Amino acid sequence: MSAAAITVRALGRTDYEATWRAMQAFTDARTATTGDEIWLTEHPPVYTLGLAGRRQHLLRDNGIPAVKVDRGGQVTYHGPGQLVAYVLLDLRRWRLSVRDAIRAIETGVIDWFATLNVAASGDVEAPGVYVVHAGTRAKIAALGLKIRHGATYHGVAINVAMDLAPFRDIDPCGYPGLAVTDLASLGVTLDMATAGMRFAPHLAQALTARGSHDRAGQPLETHR
Repeated sequence: MSAAAITVRALGRTDYEATWRAMQAFTDARTATTGDEIWLTEHPPVYTLGLAGRRQHLLRDNGIPAVKVDRGGQVTYHGPGQLVAYVLLDLRRWRLSVRDAIRAIETGVIDWFATLNVAASGDVEAPGVYVVHAGTRAKIAALGLKIRHGATYHGVAINVAMDLAPFRDIDPCGYPGLAVTDLASLGVTLDMATAGMRFAPHLAQALTARGSHDRAGQPLETHR
């Protein structure tokens, strides 16, 4: 199989909790023949706290709701102008460990950024993708996964062109003082639909690189 086996769905802007529950339902209904999918979306303003998330990392009440969820990681912010790619993947089908999947998601982001002339890197100790902006190492993509029945959901959130101020009211990903930036601050201008469609092939390729390539060369199946 190749990246062509993954269906990409462009959902537009969606409610966070409704999308989270839909991912759970999709995963619970999986069978051995259920296909793998990437869901592209963005959300209205919301903070999410992962399984280990501590409310002490919510520094101030600014009116943005906070939702406790079942992904890994600490606290992060979602809002308009942030591309969220949810990864609904059967790990056994692709012979991936959880660590493999995390590294693959980071690789997908880094490879896409390279096409935008943006140098980026991952971090083994603090999963996510980082760039250097104004001489400071800054996080530009946060990720967290949930594994259920050998399959993943949740995924990666990439800051494309957003109001970054809400990050100042939290310890991003549980790290006090962590700098956060977006592609717009690096001089990259993209609308959300274009960003999603350009990123998805890089993500799918990185995720499935360990699989066989009997269908290589076929385009991704894309749904809106």
